[in-house]
Order: sequence, then C-alpha cells, then structure tokens
Amino acid sequence: MTRSRYRYGTANAPHFLTSSVVGWLPAFSRPDVVQILLDSWRFLQEKQRIVLYGYVVLENHAHWIASSDDLSKEAGDFKSFTARKIIDYLPARGEKGLLAQLEMYRAPHKTDRDYQFWQEGNHPQEIHDDEMMRQKLEYTHLNPVKRGYVEEAIHWRYSSARNYEGLPGLIPVTTDW
Repeated sequence: MTRSRYRYGTANAPHFLTSSVVGWLPAFSRPDVVQILLDSWRFLQEKQRIVLYGYVVLENHAHWIASSDDLSKEAGDFKSFTARKIIDYLPARGEKGLLAQLEMYRAPHKTDRDYQFWQEGNHPQEIHDDEMMRQKLEYTHLNPVKRGYVEEAIHWRYSSARNYEGLPGLIPVTTDW
C-alpha cells in the first residue's frame, strides 16, 4: 500500500511532479549533482522511457513535467538511480557534512541503506488540458524568479524555460504538446 495520498493518473498523460531532497538540504547548489539529474532525464528520453515537457532544478527540489506508459515506475527509477549516483559522488568530493545529514534524515523504515537522498513520493498531478499544462509550465519556469534568483525565467540555467523561447537548453524537452 502506498504511503501517499497522491496517485498517478492516466498512462501516457503528462504529470507535474515534485522531487524534493530530504530535509530540504541544498544538494543542488553543486553543479555536478544537478548534472546527474540532467543526464538521467536525457537517458530516459533517449531510451523512450519518458517524454519530458519541462523542468526546473532549484537548490533542494526539482519540478518536472513528464509522461510515460508507466510514469510511476520511471519516476521511481529516476529517483533510485540519481540517489545512488549522488551518494556515490559525495565522498569522492569530500562532502562529509552533506552525507551526515543524508544519514540523519534517513527514514527509520529504510533499514536497507545508510543514506536517504529523496523524500518519499513525487506528488504527481495529472495534467488534463492545455490550460493546465501552460499553468504548470509557468509555475515551473517562474519558480526561480519568484525566489528572487533571476529577473527572467530564461536566465535560470537549470530550467527548460529557454527551450520554450526557442533557445538552446541544457537538455531537450518536448515543447509541442
């Protein structure tokens, strides 16, 4: 039985997802750690496991919009893979403080591991129409603007806002939905 009140909806329908680091730790203030997320999304796209419509990565969470035959599985694989890669990366960079916090925030029932990187769940919200898709993309892209990090959404490096303005982004996204 799932621990969350959130459920994935229709297969192949786009969903708005939020993936947050345990304890809201600022793990994504490290560019190499963000790159692990970007590489994973790119891999899932290249293997045709997801269609990625938009994303933003902030210091402690990521919003992303994607669809898949089985988005629950793909989102779980994404989080499992990226957590393992990030946890393996941190000791090589001497990030003992962050590792200690990931150990401290590990949920008690996660007895099969020393660390927990992601909070449980992705809070999926099925996107039902173009208006909702536009609203979720706007929310996603304006997140760094609302936080005061940048003046314009296209200036945030770790976002698909540039893709939607016809500019090159860090990874491809499907802008025709």
